[in-house]
Amino acid sequence: MKTNLITREGYDKLKKELDFLWREERPEVTKKVTWAASLGDRSENADYQYNKKRLREIDRRVRYLRKRLEQVTVVDYSPQQEGKVFFGAWVEIENDDGDVMQFRIVGPDEIYGGAKGYVSIDAPMARAILKKEVDDEFVVKTPEGIKEWFVNRISYSGL
Repeated sequence: MKTNLITREGYDKLKKELDFLWREERPEVTKKVTWAASLGDRSENADYQYNKKRLREIDRRVRYLRKRLEQVTVVDYSPQQEGKVFFGAWVEIENDDGDVMQFRIVGPDEIYGGAKGYVSIDAPMARAILKKEVDDEFVVKTPEGIKEWFVNRISYSGL
């Protein structure tokens, strides 16, 4: 099951998407459906069928976003978190081979749509690194086996 945590930035992004869909895209598509319906036979009207389908997709996403925005809990930065890895932290880690990774620990709603450099709080990597400090070692179980990593940097304002 998904964790219901989200960063302030993630919440604002979902809210912005909802506002865009509801205030801009949906009215535009509704106009296209009305126009296409006025042309007559709807069974062979590609514009009507396409825009009607698009309208259903928009409505489905709007319902999901409204429901999800009610369910999530926004987690803002707290000064007590400084120096340790918690939700919302940007971290840089390194393994013995010298491979370096940088990412932010976020809610599951924030890792989609081409978001690079984000790891869900539900992911094994995030679970393993929680509460660690700089220079701490942690172990992650992966399908390829057990991997050891070291925490290089922690920030709550970006790396």
